[in-house]
Amino acid sequence: MLLPSTLEHYQKQITIMLESERYGEAIETLSFLLSCEGQNEQKRQEWKTLLEWLRVAFPGGAEDAYGNEAALAGEEVESEAQALQRRTREKQQQDPGYTFELVNRVIQEPFTERGQIALEQLAYLEDAETDLRLIQWLESGELHPLLQYRALQTLKRRGTTGTILLPRKGISLELDIEQTPLTPGDFPPAVDEVLERVSDQTDHESPSMFYFARELWMQFMMASYGTNDYIVLIRGEESELDAWAAALHIQAAQSLGGGVNEEQIREAYGITGELRFRCERAEKALYAFTQGSLLR
Repeated sequence: MLLPSTLEHYQKQITIMLESERYGEAIETLSFLLSCEGQNEQKRQEWKTLLEWLRVAFPGGAEDAYGNEAALAGEEVESEAQALQRRTREKQQQDPGYTFELVNRVIQEPFTERGQIALEQLAYLEDAETDLRLIQWLESGELHPLLQYRALQTLKRRGTTGTILLPRKGISLELDIEQTPLTPGDFPPAVDEVLERVSDQTDHESPSMFYFARELWMQFMMASYGTNDYIVLIRGEESELDAWAAALHIQAAQSLGGGVNEEQIREAYGITGELRFRCERAEKALYAFTQGSLLR
């Protein structure tokens, strides 16, 4: 069991590691802390959630994260994406039917790790028939929103253009493939403005909560892309951004466990009067997403 002073030291170190993007050290430190017995259960849950987020971002664990840091430092390191691109093109050269095999894998087992890797691989191969098969698959029936979005990203990376109709809860979302954001920075400014509001409120409370809120928010944005909620949000109306920020803060706090004073959080974002209805609508949307959602 760690002494309170030691625990406080590690907590500060984790915050510094995350802020300075030293994700490899953060993964190792969190793994160590979770191996120690007798810690506060709420704190353990917070560490576990952070570690899970880091493992999603860096499937190869600490080694993957260290490689990312080396690349950022300007060292010659082949990224995971570069390695996947090289291996994919090598296999395609060896087997002309490899592209067809990958498409079948995506369609037949989309929620498996093999299916998701195959979807990434298709971004590195070029042929019109694959574009048509992916579009037909997406338009033929409703799929998980995050799966739809990741397939859209693959199509954009392949250079596909034009509109696509995605079935979603009884309606069809008409989207321009070439407009699909590939990175968080590609989303409209309003998306980041919500996160800035949450950061302002959580920095003094629990810095690690913001990192979880950011991951949750970006996954929700991908799943909501093109929906009415998304369209209204990106208009950037101040009150709408306040409502979503409060809802995100509440959902992140609930997901991390422990007591959550929802009214206090709403007050911090100025949620009163008619704005309360917007906030409750946003809370329901985020809650529903977390209950049926996070696609790994």
